[in-house]
Amino acid sequence: MSRDLAALGEAILAASGGSITAYEVAYGELNLLADRERIVEALTMLRDTPAYRFHQLIDLCGVDYPERPLRFDVVYHLLSMTQNMRVRVKVMTDEQTPVPTTIPVHPCADWFEREAFDMYGILFKDHPDLRRLLTDYGFTGYPLRKDFPMSGYVEVRWDDEQKRVVYEPVKLNQEFRQFDFLSPWEGAEYPVQPLPGDEKAGV
Repeated sequence: MSRDLAALGEAILAASGGSITAYEVAYGELNLLADRERIVEALTMLRDTPAYRFHQLIDLCGVDYPERPLRFDVVYHLLSMTQNMRVRVKVMTDEQTPVPTTIPVHPCADWFEREAFDMYGILFKDHPDLRRLLTDYGFTGYPLRKDFPMSGYVEVRWDDEQKRVVYEPVKLNQEFRQFDFLSPWEGAEYPVQPLPGDEKAGV
């Protein structure tokens, strides 16, 4: 299986004209690395070449690697129903450099790209309506970045006096609990109480 995927990766790499720059087979799946500025060309080739026919964009998502200069991967998951194959295509970018929109190739990329923008702050060049999709109006930050605080920056609540929703800085009413063990069941001392039926086992 991995040998067949490697052969497919070699064939795609040779046919791409440089829009696909590398491939690898990992965990039984073919992963392609594409040139960011030529992602539309790469996806068009994968869609229109009769030997591949990756017609369906299943998903588009972001991945954050904050230690890298190009901290984001934009990942395209493609399906060929006629060939019964899947492939993953990745491009890398940073916080300022936009990735060309792939809506002309796969119209369903519209909301996928909006979600990646909303969650990670990834920009998409020539997107017709790049605005937040899942977070609230006026939301600050990008929740799926690894440097986004777990508590967020603001909290939303209903103010009964003002009769409206208000936004306030996060206030924690108690200190975070500090555990010196790996899980709540490890190291804690609980009172030993017999369970119903223990008397039958002689406990």
